[in-house]
Amino acid sequence: MIPDALAMAAHFARTRWTLNFRDRMKLEAWQQARLYHFMREVLPRASYYRNLKVDVLADLPIMDKATMMGDFAAHNTRGVHLDDAFKVGFKAETTRDFAPLLGDLTVGLSSGTSGNRGVFLANPIERLRWAGILLGRALPQHLLVRLLSPWQPPLRIAFFLRANSNLYTTLNSRRINFTFHDLMLGAEQAVPSLNRNQPDVLVGPPSLLRALAVEACAGRLTIAPSRVISVAEVLEDRDREAVRAAFGVATHQLYQATEGFLGYTCEHGTLHLNESFIHIEPYWLDTGRTRFQPIVTDFTRETQLIVRYRLNDVLRVAEQACPCGRAERAIAAIEGRSDEVLWLPAHDTGKAVAIYPDLIRRAMLFASQAVSEFNLIQDGMCMTVGLLVEGDRKVAVERVRAELDTLWKVLGVATPTLAFTDWQAMAAGAKRRRVRLQNAPEELICAF
Repeated sequence: MIPDALAMAAHFARTRWTLNFRDRMKLEAWQQARLYHFMREVLPRASYYRNLKVDVLADLPIMDKATMMGDFAAHNTRGVHLDDAFKVGFKAETTRDFAPLLGDLTVGLSSGTSGNRGVFLANPIERLRWAGILLGRALPQHLLVRLLSPWQPPLRIAFFLRANSNLYTTLNSRRINFTFHDLMLGAEQAVPSLNRNQPDVLVGPPSLLRALAVEACAGRLTIAPSRVISVAEVLEDRDREAVRAAFGVATHQLYQATEGFLGYTCEHGTLHLNESFIHIEPYWLDTGRTRFQPIVTDFTRETQLIVRYRLNDVLRVAEQACPCGRAERAIAAIEGRSDEVLWLPAHDTGKAVAIYPDLIRRAMLFASQAVSEFNLIQDGMCMTVGLLVEGDRKVAVERVRAELDTLWKVLGVATPTLAFTDWQAMAAGAKRRRVRLQNAPEELICAF
């Protein structure tokens, strides 16, 4: 519909050219103005916040997925009950028909990698706003010119995820050909469709992008996307290398979750938090303030309210300012979730020392190029390492053991017992999780 297209275009233009802050103080002043309006006009529409008389955001309670799911109807402005929303989302997932709505609301389910599955709601206005913001942040200049040139073919976007949504198909228009590919079907089955459609933009989890890169290097996949975007999983160096080798382009990122559109990659390849539309309070995980968990308030949402929502993602801040000049915080990496942080006792004090998943990934990368896949699970002072090795497995195991031993020494922690096993492939549609804490060592002195 033309009015919808115009609304999406307006959000796109505002995102691209108006909300392009280069001064941190101006960005924060903008956030405070929007938060003031949000707290006065939107919050009281949800029963959970209706009787909370507060003047500043910090006075509101911190929430998480359990809080929201425990009283779902009170945290949305429509009074939608969790059972009703879940039925619509679950039916869509089981039938693979993602068109039905709950009234005029889009319902989606999160993948539930951190525990129980989450539910999100979005009204038509929010869907158009999201689409405009996403395009404004994600499209490079050369594709923007293509999009705005009616004499050229429509922009073709191939999107791989576990589940489709009316939120994503909002992107479809006369100038955008959006094609959803079901992640449950895997990379091989998507090859014929991709070869026919020749997408300009390829979007998917890094594990899927690597699988497509293998298909391309084997000559079975013949696409030449000018933009490749990683979503849903941690982007690793090997993913980047595989994509560049296969398609000749860098891999960009979108940090998108049930809780909102949280971050995007700029033209210099730096991941920035989407702070023109969300407010983020860092919950620092170390004294040096190098890593934090984000506490998110989305002041653009009007249906399902995300207010001081603490994510269990671990973000590592960039050490230097990005040359793009944006005032929005630069992130060096999304390292994973809090239950992917391992813990070992320090040699001298027994104090708990955090081993972030990025350190494990780097150690495995340095250990041996023969290790093509791995995972690691900690249970107390025992760590089980699953390996997929191309070549001499015994040599690869010893190199991995040596690299991890070096890491423990550098960190000054007690050496855990390592048990090696075969790597097991993920189930279709499951998110890749390399590192997982099952149980921390009982002898740790301090709690965390």
